[in-house]
Amino acid sequence: LGFVLFGSNAAGQQKATSIKDQLVGTWKLVSAEAEQNGKKVEFFGPNPVGIYVFDANGRFFSQVSRSDLPKFASGNRYQGTPEENKAVVQGFIAYFGTYTITESGTLTLHMVNSSFPNFNGTDQKRMISINGDEMQYSSGATSFGAAAHQVWKRVGPGDNLTN
Repeated sequence: LGFVLFGSNAAGQQKATSIKDQLVGTWKLVSAEAEQNGKKVEFFGPNPVGIYVFDANGRFFSQVSRSDLPKFASGNRYQGTPEENKAVVQGFIAYFGTYTITESGTLTLHMVNSSFPNFNGTDQKRMISINGDEMQYSSGATSFGAAAHQVWKRVGPGDNLTN
């Protein structure tokens, strides 16, 4: 009676990629929804445009916009009408800072600066999951007071940044 012991073959196995390694890169926005009063709302319109960049050193920036923002009739951003200015404030957000992420998918954005000044100097938590080139992204607290869910797609070389 003989026993054979099988050892694991480390050379034939790939090291599991950490969630931080999966997160690093450039992402474009596919969809953005919120839930308000039990209803789904496309808070950046039906065709939002957005970019998220996470670097390996723990820095990030994000910009999300409605695709249908009005052009300013004056051609000068300092001379927008009240309606034009309101549309931009409500239809656009940008921010940057540093981030940390846990292996369970809790992303903490340490906001340095934002187009929504109430975010400046705060920590914002998001839950993410990444499956291949798709990232599911959820936030319980947003700049407009509703829970939000976004889908992002990894951008490869030569990919278009809009939908």
